[in-house]
Amino acid sequence: MSRLIADASALVSLGIVTDDNPDPLALCLSRYEVAVPTAVMDELREIASYDDVHGHAASAVLDQVDALTTQSVDLDAEFPLDDGENAAVTLANDLDAALFLCDEFTQLGLIHASLADTRLVTTPTLLSIFVRTGHLSAANARLLLNAISDARSWGASSYVQRARSLLKKP
Repeated sequence: MSRLIADASALVSLGIVTDDNPDPLALCLSRYEVAVPTAVMDELREIASYDDVHGHAASAVLDQVDALTTQSVDLDAEFPLDDGENAAVTLANDLDAALFLCDEFTQLGLIHASLADTRLVTTPTLLSIFVRTGHLSAANARLLLNAISDARSWGASSYVQRARSLLKKP
């Protein structure tokens, strides 16, 4: 099983589900060994304290904490992002993770440049991977992407638009 390191933004995205859609967090946990730094767990606890869609999604992730590997890392004082991304990038590099899952769309270039041998993916890309590998239908991926995009206000994101184009019916 490949190792995937996730930051809080991506885990919140995966925690957004509706009753009529598949559970993207469960799918991710079934396909990957998911590891997170303790700084990300702290961010999730903070987000979970809010009574909104993001707080509920963070709570859903925290309900699955036993399925996650949590590890403490030393932060790079020079890294110009928040502690969660800093720690997650460090953990991905330390563990030679296959994937780094991050939805910080405005900072993807910096994060990508900071990763050694780890592939950077966003939640829309991860959904596309699940479709290509036969673990999720394109129709269900579109439903999930729409639900997550609506909750996260991703309507104008080029990453989301690209994922939608890849998930269109042939």
